[in-house]
Amino acid sequence: MSRPFENLRILDFTRFLSGPFATHQFALQGAEVIKIEPPTGDDTRTITVNKELAAQKMAPAFMAVNTNKQSVVLDLKQPAAIELIGRMVQEADIVWENFRPGVMDKLGLGYEALRALNPRLIYCSISGFGHTGPEKHTPAFDGKIQAMSGVMSITGEPEHGPMRAGFALCDVLSGMTAAFAVSTALYQRTQTGLGQHVDVSMLDASLSFLSTQVADFTITQTPQRQFGNLSMSRKPTADRFQCGDGYIVLAAMTEAQFQRLFAALDREDVLEDERFKDWFTRYEHRAALREIIESAFGARPPEYWEPVLERADVPCARVMRIDEIVDHPQLRARQVLQTVVSPLGTHMLVGPGFHLGGEEGGGGVIHSAAPRLGEHTGEVLRAMGLQDEDIAALSART
Repeated sequence: MSRPFENLRILDFTRFLSGPFATHQFALQGAEVIKIEPPTGDDTRTITVNKELAAQKMAPAFMAVNTNKQSVVLDLKQPAAIELIGRMVQEADIVWENFRPGVMDKLGLGYEALRALNPRLIYCSISGFGHTGPEKHTPAFDGKIQAMSGVMSITGEPEHGPMRAGFALCDVLSGMTAAFAVSTALYQRTQTGLGQHVDVSMLDASLSFLSTQVADFTITQTPQRQFGNLSMSRKPTADRFQCGDGYIVLAAMTEAQFQRLFAALDREDVLEDERFKDWFTRYEHRAALREIIESAFGARPPEYWEPVLERADVPCARVMRIDEIVDHPQLRARQVLQTVVSPLGTHMLVGPGFHLGGEEGGGGVIHSAAPRLGEHTGEVLRAMGLQDEDIAALSART
């Protein structure tokens, strides 16, 4: 079965996470992704506490989102390198970059310059604030966007102040938004025959994922605030609870689930308590309800209660660590993690989050590990007719 994007060629100038995450989605689906790196490499290559991997410029964060790509080192400060990129653009479908607005223009690689070489070119730019507006030249990073977008203001416990998400949330949301945006532009190209500039703002993308919280404020003027681990539904039985030395998250949000929960906890008396007769009174007396639930859980661990509640058809999940979930039978059955062999050893990495046509492998296969810095420079540039001495000069730092 052919891969959806196997006839696409992408020139990938992105670095760090939002851009590489986006192009990685295309690489998983068969696109030829040529990662153009400076002689020092993508900075993410060295962002790790593991000194050995940092020295080899193969940090786990880099390896995770750069599989199936080719690495070509070019010093873009050299006019000859810019001329070479112009030749490559004529055979490319997509150029992807995540510099601040104006940087690629100064290099002579902005959208207008490259469109003149290839009118079918789709040119995707990811930046903190997009290419318009008063903040367009303001530098951005994931934490800044988490702070500005409102994500941090609604995350965590009120008494502890705003909290960042436990991963680079806004980076990956922006990357996935960009992947969808470019897919949209590709489809439109089938109708028009022309490419276009795709302008992705990290702030815009993050707000699009906060649409329900924004609507709750703009429509009802309800202030959005931190609710800890309480569900968006604000149902007090849809929250995190301690049991034994661990935690379990409940999602009992219907009347039937509420009743089954307390039957499973052997506390049917709660169903007759006037304080808990409906969801409004339950929210009002949520502290008392929490005390009852956690008292019923007692010293037994989440591993005991999870199957008990599942048998009672009460939605729940124990809070699992990363090292626990990666070995879960469900992930193995779906082949979410795929085996990758690299010069550094054999690793398990996450593939795409979906299946196509019921095929195994998650809808995309990792067929090659993340490239070493400049691993494909000679191969790619020789195919363009360059001699070894010219290749060495173009990839050397000036």
